[in-house]
Amino acid sequence: MTLAPPRPLVEGASAWIGAELARHPEQWIYTLSPAEIAEIETAVATVRGRDLATLTQADFSLPALGPVLDGMREEVLSGRGFVLVRGLPVEGRPIADSALAYWAIGMRFGNPRSQNAMGHLLGHVTDLGLATSDPNVRTYQTTERQHFHTDSCDIVGLLCLKTAKSGGLSSIVSSMAIYNEMARRRPDLLARLFRPFATDRRGEVPVGEKPYFDTPVYTDHAGYLSAIYSGTYIRSAQRFAEVPRFTREDVAALELFDDLANDKELRLDMELRPGDMQFLHNHTCLHDRTAFVDWPEPERKRHLLRLWLAAPGARPLPQVFAARYGSTTIGDRGGIICEKTRLHAPLEPV
Repeated sequence: MTLAPPRPLVEGASAWIGAELARHPEQWIYTLSPAEIAEIETAVATVRGRDLATLTQADFSLPALGPVLDGMREEVLSGRGFVLVRGLPVEGRPIADSALAYWAIGMRFGNPRSQNAMGHLLGHVTDLGLATSDPNVRTYQTTERQHFHTDSCDIVGLLCLKTAKSGGLSSIVSSMAIYNEMARRRPDLLARLFRPFATDRRGEVPVGEKPYFDTPVYTDHAGYLSAIYSGTYIRSAQRFAEVPRFTREDVAALELFDDLANDKELRLDMELRPGDMQFLHNHTCLHDRTAFVDWPEPERKRHLLRLWLAAPGARPLPQVFAARYGSTTIGDRGGIICEKTRLHAPLEPV
């Protein structure tokens, strides 16, 4: 008897196939017009010099571009699950101006959340000379490959400021398409992904919580299939003595999930250029970054700005997400808050 999958196959735009979208970049790349860029620059000029962390959507007047961005947010939340916005002028400009422009655009997608225990609302994805052999280091602080994962928020945004000497390419994949393929191939292993795995917090532990959190890779809640995943941190959670050891089924389910995420047919690869902004729905997409070799000159090093966003109008999430998101309240969930966290938006890597 063939085992039935945990729920029906996912239909619609969120279960996209990377090889198909690669042939139609016009479907997911939006290039800013000169008039839209001028509107952004006018909005930035009105708030230049103010503390980024205190600015809200109401501080930026984007009468023409704003509704366009609102439509993109809906596409991210309820459609394909991602968009690439191209053409923001960043080269040769002060990082403060680029950060303000990015903040103005990002606020149309959601409310910024803390990305680490230090309370960074504006993240800097760049090599800090660290390595994940240190259990308190996260991969974005290194030159290592990140592997497919989700971040702890509704929408993650990236703005490319500078590219690496080589490598550092962006890859994304639909976790909904992975679900469909696992349902066809191995519904027995897919069922394992609906039961919790321990995931390492990498030393960023909220008050009263364990150094890891327990959550399934897939949840089916209120009619929505959602994914939360970091295979690297699921595996590193095995360092804790109280975490159950992997079974053969655990290993097989995780390996098949990773193999499908890396499948050339399913995934979509892209090179982020300076001025590119990628916005991605964590509940239906995974993202990855290849390892890279950086420039020796500090002023040329690979550098991206990142936002973790809690989106108004986002889907309901089951209570199990609260162990990582702090809350499941729509528009006010996600991020990392620890005992000494102080919310701020640094303009340089820390």
